[in-house]
Parts: sequence; C-alpha cells; structure tokens
Amino acid sequence: MKTRINLVTTTAQEISNILLVKNLENLKTDLLTSDETDYIKYQKTTHKIDQFSFNRLKNWVFAKIFDQENNPFTGLEKFRKAGDEFQQMLNILKVESVNIQNVDVDAGEVLAFAEGMALGNYQFIKYLTDTSKKANTLTEIFIHDPQISENEFNLLKITIDAVSITRDLVNEPASHLNAEKLAEHFADMGEEAGVKTEIFEKKKIESLKMGGLLAVNKGSIDPPTFTMMEYKPANARNAKPIVLVGKGIVFDTGGLNIKTGTFMENMKSDMAGAATMAATICAAAKARLPYHIVALMPATDNRPDGNAFASGDVITMYNGQTVEIVNTDAEGRMILADALSYAQKFDPELVINAATLTGSAQRALGKYAAVAMQVKAGDDMKNLIESGEQVNERLVEFPMWDEYSDHLKSEIADMKHIGIPEGGMIIAGKFLEKFTNYPFIHLDIAGVAFAEKRDSYRNLGGTGFGVRLLFDFLKKRSS
Repeated sequence: MKTRINLVTTTAQEISNILLVKNLENLKTDLLTSDETDYIKYQKTTHKIDQFSFNRLKNWVFAKIFDQENNPFTGLEKFRKAGDEFQQMLNILKVESVNIQNVDVDAGEVLAFAEGMALGNYQFIKYLTDTSKKANTLTEIFIHDPQISENEFNLLKITIDAVSITRDLVNEPASHLNAEKLAEHFADMGEEAGVKTEIFEKKKIESLKMGGLLAVNKGSIDPPTFTMMEYKPANARNAKPIVLVGKGIVFDTGGLNIKTGTFMENMKSDMAGAATMAATICAAAKARLPYHIVALMPATDNRPDGNAFASGDVITMYNGQTVEIVNTDAEGRMILADALSYAQKFDPELVINAATLTGSAQRALGKYAAVAMQVKAGDDMKNLIESGEQVNERLVEFPMWDEYSDHLKSEIADMKHIGIPEGGMIIAGKFLEKFTNYPFIHLDIAGVAFAEKRDSYRNLGGTGFGVRLLFDFLKKRSS
C-alpha cells in the first residue's frame, strides 16, 4: 500500500493535526484552546508527559513535545520513530488523513517525522483475499511547514517511493518472482525514472562467459538474467561513472549444500542487494542528480537440481580466473564476482556492492548495522558512514587485511571461493576484491535487509536498507 504525501501552505483544520513542538512557550495555535495549551504545559513540566490527544469528534488534534537533542543524528531518528508511533495510533483510531503542523522544530526534523510515518505505514498485503481486515486506514499525509522547499519535499517523496518498491520486491515470494520477472520489474522501474535498461538473457550471458552466474544457475529450471541500468545526464559532473552492483539471488536453497532447519524460510529476500541498487539508480534519476551512474544486477535462484554445481567443481569466471567450489551455499559471491569483473569495462571512479552475503555479518552486528569494507576508497567510505549516521542505516567498517586472503588458496584452481568460518564476512570481501581493479566498497547487508518481526518504521519483512543510505551519499557527493 502506498501512502500519499503532500506539502500544503495552510493548516488543514478539517482533518486531524499533529503539532510538533520543542519549546512550550511557542505553543500558540488556533487548533488548541488556552485551557488545552495550559494543560499541556503543566503535564509536560510536572509529569514529563510529552504526547497529547484531543478528540474533536470529526477529527483529532495531537501534540508531541520533543526535548532538545545534542546529537543531530540520534535526534532525527527520534523523530522518525515518533512518526511511526503516530501512524500506528492513527490506524487504530481509523484516521484516513493527517496534517503534520510544525510549531518550532527544524525542517529536517519535520521531514524525518513524515518519513517515519510513511515508511511505518507501509504494508505488503497483496495476497490477502480480504485486505479490509488488515489494511491501514491512513492513506494521506499532509505537511505544513513554510521552511520546507518544494525540492526538499520532492526528495522525501522519491526516497519513500524508492524504499517502498525495494520492500515490495524483497517481500515478493519466489513463486511470483524468478530472475526473469525481477529483470522485468527493473525495466519497468527504469522506464518510469528515465533510466536506460538492458537485460542480458541466458544466451548473452553464455557468450560473455559469466561462469559464476551460469554455475549457480545450473540447478534451476529458470534461466538467469543480468540487468544493466544506466543514468547519464547531460550535466554529469563525473567523467567516470559510479557503478552499483547488487546480488540478485531470487531464492536460495543452498544448492546441493542445502540449508537446514529454518535457514531457508526467508531466502526470498536474498535478492535485496539487487533491488536496492535498482531503486537507488532510479531515485537518482528522478531527483535529476548530476551524476553518471550504472547499476549491474545478476540474478538467478540457487537450487539442488541434478545438474547443480557441486563442491569440488572448478568454475572459470568472466575475467578468466578459476575458482574451486567449496560450499554451494556461498553462491552470492560467485554471481557478484562476474558483475564486478564486468564493471571494469566502465573504468569506474567508484564501485559499491550490496549483498545479503554472509551469516557472519549478521552474527557480528545483528539488525543494527551493515558490514562495510573498502579498497582504495577511504574518503568515500567516510562519507558513506556519515550518510549512514544521517539516515540511521549505520555501517561498521571491517578491515581488508591481506592475511584473510590466505584462506582462499586452492591447490587445483586460482582460488577457493570460501575460507574458514572465523572472519567469514571479511574473507568474502577479499574474494570479491580479486575481481576488482578500481576503488571499491562492499556492503554486506545480511543482517539488516529483512526484519523477522516489526522494527519501528523499518516494518516487518523487507526493510529497504541501503536505499536511503546510498541516495543520501549520492546527493551529497553530486553536490
């Protein structure tokens, strides 16, 4: 379900309103009586109550009092989470439209509040036969704040739409989303955003000798795809493009090394990296960022058919290097390696890779941050980490020391594709590095791309992690 969001120039008194306040002395509005204003001041000062509701029968007036926050990043996150809390309450009260009224907070805080409300209101209920029982009533959010420019508001809408479509793709079951369908979605997204899209089908992939992608696909009855999207504005400020690479495993059984227990339950989400990168390049195009960007998304499922690739196999990759297969459940790095090698043809100034790659990344950081690694991209990594703090999609940088490559040595091929469990996320990064010759940042989003239970405005299921992070990074970099 998509939430409509609008910027208005006047207070909408006929619908429900939420007042955002920091300084109680500024709480002067015709939406509240003097007695109500005095009541709010007394309760906040005496009992530290910071949230108030007044029923007008036809609508509601709410007031939320925020304390001053020294850290601007954590302050913005409090506004996002408050927005999510309000959308839950509004849906319980069966409110359909609400106006966010800025009393005296910063414009960025209003936008964060609206962002949390809209993202928290997201639902994926398309397969319910009767959506009326679960569908949220809140469908429209208005914002009244003269501080907010039309451009800032449009960027907010672009962000919310990009995150929502990423979530839709991640939440889509594999029964309705094989590699070909995923590529079709990317093409539709590109057409809407004005992004050139080319889909390589199996014959083209075979002619390019993308051995990693073809090997993982051997157990599938559906063919693989390799989607290339390009946004190149006339006023591009970069002579060499930024390339975004995303892992598109539409379902991962583990292959012949089949997953056990409950580890296969949410493997429809193993294409989150690809969805993230497609949504990000489309967001950049809709925002008309003056930056040349390319996105590469290899896609297939990983299944244990009779002809599936097996432990001990030696695969010749797109760049000619040979890889000894150790465990077929480490399939993501194989399709990414081909894409990263292919990225060299663009002579990129930077390549960023996103993938639900390793369980060790999830065990290291849980749902609170993604693992990040870089080669020859120290300044960009610093800026990406700052963007992560800004939007609360945080990154923790792990080292790329050469010693970790020792665990990839093979007796029969140029390299193995996995090493020991300890430091597994770093070893995976070192494997990917062998297919790069440019500044490179690797994001392992295994722990943050899918929420097993509702997590504030990140919601349940696909979170869309990485879209807000990368969009903020690109906005700042292009300016």
